[in-house]
Amino acid sequence: MGFKYKWKNGSVPSRDKAARGKYLLEEGQFNNEKDRNLAEQEARKHLGVPTRIPDDDRSILGHFQDW
Repeated sequence: MGFKYKWKNGSVPSRDKAARGKYLLEEGQFNNEKDRNLAEQEARKHLGVPTRIPDDDRSILGHFQDW
């Protein structure tokens, strides 16, 4: 079974690269961010890698406060 979206850079990424990358699909094929996020989740499931969560973009060290 084929995948209905265009992959970023024209080819299917390796599982390792897909797990680390934020976006796997070409941006221009989506009308809005919601559609893109749903397609990205579908692409990750198709490749068998974990889906991203909102906290993935946050630093694990937290915010440094100057005392």
